Amino acid sequence: MRRWFGGGLLWLAIALGGCNTASVPVVPAALNSTYTDEQPALSGDGRFVAFVSNRGGTRQIMMYDLRDRRFVELPLLNRRDAIAESPSLSYTGRYLVYLASDRGRPEIELYDRATRQVQVLTSGYRGWVRNPSISPDGRYIVFETGRRGQWDIEAIDRGPNIERDRPNGS
Repeated sequence: MRRWFGGGLLWLAIALGGCNTASVPVVPAALNSTYTDEQPALSGDGRFVAFVSNRGGTRQIMMYDLRDRRFVELPLLNRRDAIAESPSLSYTGRYLVYLASDRGRPEIELYDRATRQVQVLTSGYRGWVRNPSISPDGRYIVFETGRRGQWDIEAIDRGPNIERDRPNGS
């Protein structure tokens, strides 16, 4: 009974605190919610999980830091005019590859959290694509393609000169 009562006071304090204009301390965010969260992908080091959610009123990719128990900002990743799905993370979560559909046809895009840039990897590609997955170092992306009238596997090599995702920057 005491435990519940203490938790009830915490919620009451949060609710009442939200009524004034002073800033309220941010408590760690919960991963699970009443919203639809799906298609989870875990970084190789186990620290980050990326997933598709409708928490912001639109379908978007979100990233959660399991160690620090907070959401990670992903500036320029989610656009209101595109549907994003099928996220995949590199080893430390620096690179995130996903599908984005803004004209009815999905494209594979790569988001670099370090530079905050989005790169379209399949622009002008003939055939449908789905289920992209990135290698731990961020160099290779594999995906399914319907280019030959059946689902096959293809790979994109981003090249030897990309900045690789390595643990501790090694």
